[in-house]
Amino acid sequence: MSRILIVEDEAIIRSALRRLLERHDYQISEAGSVEEALSLDPKRFDLIISDLRLPGPPGTELIDAADPVPVLIMTSYASMRSAVEALKQGAVDYIAKPFDHDELIKTVATTLHRHASTSQEDCVQDATAPQEMIGDCPAMQIVYDRIRKTAPADVTVLVQGESGTGKELVARALHRQSRRANSPLICVNCAAIPETLIESELFGHEKGAFTGASAARTGLVEAADSGTLFLDEIGELPLDAQARLLRVLQEGEIRKVGSVETRHVNVRLIAATHRDLHALSRSGEFRLDLYYRLNVMQIDLPPLREREDDILKIADILLDSACRRHAREGLKLSRAARRDIRDYPWPGNVRELENALERGVILAESHLIHPEDLGLESPRPLPNTSNPVPATLRSVPKEAEEDLSLEDYFQHFVLEHQEQMSETELAQKLGVSRKCLWERRQRLGIPRRKASRARTN
Repeated sequence: MSRILIVEDEAIIRSALRRLLERHDYQISEAGSVEEALSLDPKRFDLIISDLRLPGPPGTELIDAADPVPVLIMTSYASMRSAVEALKQGAVDYIAKPFDHDELIKTVATTLHRHASTSQEDCVQDATAPQEMIGDCPAMQIVYDRIRKTAPADVTVLVQGESGTGKELVARALHRQSRRANSPLICVNCAAIPETLIESELFGHEKGAFTGASAARTGLVEAADSGTLFLDEIGELPLDAQARLLRVLQEGEIRKVGSVETRHVNVRLIAATHRDLHALSRSGEFRLDLYYRLNVMQIDLPPLREREDDILKIADILLDSACRRHAREGLKLSRAARRDIRDYPWPGNVRELENALERGVILAESHLIHPEDLGLESPRPLPNTSNPVPATLRSVPKEAEEDLSLEDYFQHFVLEHQEQMSETELAQKLGVSRKCLWERRQRLGIPRRKASRARTN
């Protein structure tokens, strides 16, 4: 059950808001001023809903005091300037009084969901590069160097990488090392917002613009004015919203839904995706002109499986964090568990690694976490029944088998037989496709020999 602190000096409004939220299964505490709220330790709540005008300091004073807990600002002074100023100071959103009950509940639920998603990745995605980002492998050194050079340039950046690699982490690093570091960073997951609401969320709307629009609303693009807007999973953005975003990048203008007026904004855009935007543009799912506008500077994040030197280092840091959360300090990974973590391909990347370690902390019955506690799926053996492994590969001494991973077997077999076999024959013997064989060669750095190339021509 989420814990919400209401900070409101008018008892009638405070009680009405409490009853409304309790009907939706939220646990509510109350305060009549900022001082009273601070005495309740605002950091222990999941959300703070505060009036802007309060006796003593204004409600915006709670934004820094409660960080990283999100603060939702209420105001009966529905001037757009006060709402935007609150957002610039770090409020996640604002509510104009008298508030619409359905809209308030929807705003609260959305805010709590976003905060929970962010908190799940804090130990990896709440740092700056290069000092606090985890990893020293060559691929990450390239990322750090690109961030260092790109951050001060104030250009649009496209961050590409698989799900769970830490794209938001790169966006935060770019923002904190830029000239806009003292201005807001607004993060938006385009895939998490319903398609019917995405334009309203990004660009705002006027009162009465559509059914349910009971009050005017400032969009997230305007909230990021003078700062940075991070659009995660931008490949999921609908085409209509893409056209509006293109206007922002080209002219620095936004127009609210239902409005005929345009406003100028000064926003740096950082976009992220795990999809191939250029391929999407060829199929008509993504605007080609927007792709070129986004791809001024590109940063490619390597997947975890290509960061072998970093995997165990990241695992140790995430394990310490999980042990603290579950009050099980002192847990360690067994030798076999460390070997499995090193050899596992991690299709879910850092997020999957974090979940596996948390599972291990919960299930471990002694001071060691064993492979079965991690719950990782065992990789399928490379050979199949119709293409048995040749005797030369089966002849690996039994005492060495435990120290050889499947990747070791693959590398051993390819290097042993690529002089005598074509790529097709190698793939057949290993029970994989030629495409898979090529991908594994690239990942393991196994070059194709001239003799092998000659046989495939």
